[in-house]
Amino acid sequence: MANPFFDALGGGNTPIGRFQQMMKQFNQFRSSFQGDPKAEVEKLLQSGKMSQRQLNQLQEMAKQFQGLMK
Repeated sequence: MANPFFDALGGGNTPIGRFQQMMKQFNQFRSSFQGDPKAEVEKLLQSGKMSQRQLNQLQEMAKQFQGLMK
């Protein structure tokens, strides 16, 4: 059932709606992820698919994101 208040605010096209969609996608990813996250990142670094600079940027973004979750 659609939420009329949510629809009046633009549905999923608002910053809140986009954040909720992102969280839903993240939770789906998290529930389906298999393995050790640190090992997966190490593989990406060693294969060259991710640079140390990209990892540093992602870690900084993760810290900021973590602040939103508290």
